[in-house]
Amino acid sequence: MSGTVHVVGAGVAGLACALRLADAGRRVALHEAAPGAGGRARSLPDGGDNGTHALVGGNRAALRFLERVGARDGWVEPEPEGLPVLDLSTGRAARVSLSPLGWTAPGLRPAGVSLGALLALARCALPWGDRPVAEVMARHPEFHRGFVEPLTVAALNTPSAEASSRRLGAVLLRAGGRAGARLLVAREGLGPDMVRPALAALEAAGAEVRFGARLRRLAAENGRAAALEFDDGTVALDGGAAAVLAVPPWEASRLLPGLAVPSAHAPIVNLHFAHRTPGPVRFLGLLGALCQWVLVRPAGVSVTVSAGDSEAREDASTLAPRAWAELRQAALAFGLPGAWPEAPAPCRVVKERRATPRHVPGAPPRPPRLPLRNLALAGDWTHPALPATIESSVLSGEAAARAALRA
Repeated sequence: MSGTVHVVGAGVAGLACALRLADAGRRVALHEAAPGAGGRARSLPDGGDNGTHALVGGNRAALRFLERVGARDGWVEPEPEGLPVLDLSTGRAARVSLSPLGWTAPGLRPAGVSLGALLALARCALPWGDRPVAEVMARHPEFHRGFVEPLTVAALNTPSAEASSRRLGAVLLRAGGRAGARLLVAREGLGPDMVRPALAALEAAGAEVRFGARLRRLAAENGRAAALEFDDGTVALDGGAAAVLAVPPWEASRLLPGLAVPSAHAPIVNLHFAHRTPGPVRFLGLLGALCQWVLVRPAGVSVTVSAGDSEAREDASTLAPRAWAELRQAALAFGLPGAWPEAPAPCRVVKERRATPRHVPGAPPRPPRLPLRNLALAGDWTHPALPATIESSVLSGEAAARAALRA
């Protein structure tokens, strides 16, 4: 294995890193502790997704990665005419353009939008100052409630009362314009539309992939990683070998004591209902509700509750009926085809209790890309200029690959 780069962790960051290294001509071994790849963007044993993951047209790195693995055509735009949004507090059902350029049409304009509200939102993209988003938007409560708060929770997985305006500004800059704000979701799911194509691309590039391989210890000597100790044996990093840790922050700090990592995390709760729906993929938003986003595929319906601290502690037996009642209202309001009975469909609840770091104002931890001379770090949390998303995962993986190639 002389000269091999060992990538530890087969989440999105690890997959992107391993593929970039293989494309550069390096021998790659990808080690994953779990039985399958994808990390927090994984598929579950029954073939469904762990959660609802969406991209926008401005996620250029993520879309480039999908193009490379031959999976771009699997990501579709479910609501090209504007996002359907139901406000449960008022009963108002309307479509909203995600791009301000679409707000010239009154029917696609969010409630409360004004020149002052737009200027306040634009301040988030300024390179100085970092305050809670809710504080920035305090003078525009209607626009904040109907557009900015849902956007903040979706992108940062942090309530706007504590979310970083600077981090939201980074999202706004990437999603500017009509093309950048196009909403995209996987037609079939993360497995067939991202993870499996990435693994196939790695196999075609000659990479070795090992599952069920948990890294127990990293041995370091003289400022270099000397060995990787897995459950089933030790890999010596000699002869020009290098390594990349593409693992969650708590695992990175276990392996590298003293490393600067995020200390506070936010959960995401996803509910997956076994309810078949004829017709194309749909994506709906809700306001004043437990549910925030509803993804409707022919094979089932998924609901996302971001930054749901209390919901992460709630029992599935009470969560599922609440969520079903809300998504049923949305389905009926927008005329989704098929039957939508009052009785909830069978439901699987997936709780990621540490889904992302909490994106609060202030400078986040900035771990070194190369904490050891032949060891690089990857993972969305290592790219703090953006919130923890598929986009930042891919960018971090590519940056770690470049660093490993220079090591």
